[in-house]
Amino acid sequence: MLSVQNVTKTFGHHTALSELTLEVASGETVCLLGANGAGKTTTINLLLGFSAPDQGVVRVDGRDPIKESIKTRQALAYIPENVALYPSLSGLENLAYFDRLSGHKRSSAELKALLLDVGLQERDITRPVSAYSKGMRQKVGLAIAFAKKAKALLLDEPMSGLDPKAASDFTQRLTTFNDAGCAVLIATHDIFRAKESASRIGIMKAGRLVDMIDPTGLDAGRIEQIYLQHMHADVAS
Repeated sequence: MLSVQNVTKTFGHHTALSELTLEVASGETVCLLGANGAGKTTTINLLLGFSAPDQGVVRVDGRDPIKESIKTRQALAYIPENVALYPSLSGLENLAYFDRLSGHKRSSAELKALLLDVGLQERDITRPVSAYSKGMRQKVGLAIAFAKKAKALLLDEPMSGLDPKAASDFTQRLTTFNDAGCAVLIATHDIFRAKESASRIGIMKAGRLVDMIDPTGLDAGRIEQIYLQHMHADVAS
């Protein structure tokens, strides 16, 4: 569903990605771990079609996100660190607006059910988003993505700043997307949540994918050890 093949991307004299190859299949979650500047966000931006690779091939559901941007974006949902919503509208009104933008026209009852499914409390559904916590806004973002029936979900540091319960709730809701056959790619610093949610965990350093881990049978402490070994090693070794 998501494919990055031998991709290099530079910005001036800075190499953001170097010969990156990464694939995410339908129904799986891949988490990318790495320090700031490792290339995680650049990878997501290429898949979104926000920029083009200097070398290599990027595909979303077999399509070029630059040349076929409309069809590609129809297949994608994106949740950044801070979900942009209309603050004067309620969670329900925001969802209704974005639902119509994606070509659907669900009833109020259907939209409420979606918000409840992602964990928003019933009393909050009609409150203005300006009164929402970050975790509540992220839940509305999930509802928007689920309403769109996206084939792939891209998330950039979605749990940054969330308290442990909100982060745990958010991680649990992501399984709904896998169950629906959605490919999920997450850029994160959170090793524990990566272990909790990922089918595979990629470690990025200086624009390279230096390892791909199967977290089965590994605890978060062991994953952290592997991560730190790579961070302390020479990327060229």
